[in-house]
Parts: sequence; structure tokens; C-alpha cells
Amino acid sequence: MLVAFSVSPSTSGEQGSVHDAVAAAVKVVRDSGLPNRTDSMFTTIEGTWDECMDVVRRACEAVGEFGPRVSLVLKADIRPGFTGEITAKLDRLEEALDRLD
Repeated sequence: MLVAFSVSPSTSGEQGSVHDAVAAAVKVVRDSGLPNRTDSMFTTIEGTWDECMDVVRRACEAVGEFGPRVSLVLKADIRPGFTGEITAKLDRLEEALDRLD
């Protein structure tokens, strides 16, 4: 499965920045060993249901160290029997775009 999620403290520092809290969450993701990709809005991970939910839980706990309230947005693509979709979906998109030229 693929899980795209965004986690941040509901309260932030003086400048409204949450980068330290988000960095703590991304460290959890990277240390997990699961395939992952982080962009400016979401982090996507690939693994089994249990693996992904464990990483999301631990990322939320890491962010919780920065404030009393945590916000989580999560989207999952549950497709049993498929692996490597974190890059394969993008490859198929690029191929489709090439066919439009």
C-alpha cells in the first residue's frame, strides 16, 4: 500500500513555522527503511498496512513532542499484491504524458 500523509503540530513557533516538528516526523519515516518520498506538502511511504500505520503513528508521536495537539492528513492507496508503486505510478504517468506529444 501507499500512504501519503502530512503531520504537524496544531500550534507553531513564533514565526508560524513547523519545520522542526516536520523534520522529526520525516526522520521517523527515513529511519523506518520503507520506500519513501517527501515533497513540500506530503510524505509518501510504501509497505504493508501494519508497517505504514506504525510509521504514521510514530511520526505523529514525534510531532507530539512539539506541542499538545497534532494534525494528521492521510490518504492511502490499498492495492494488495503490488509493490514498487511509489515509483511505478509516476513512471506510468510520464509514459501517458509522452503519448500526448
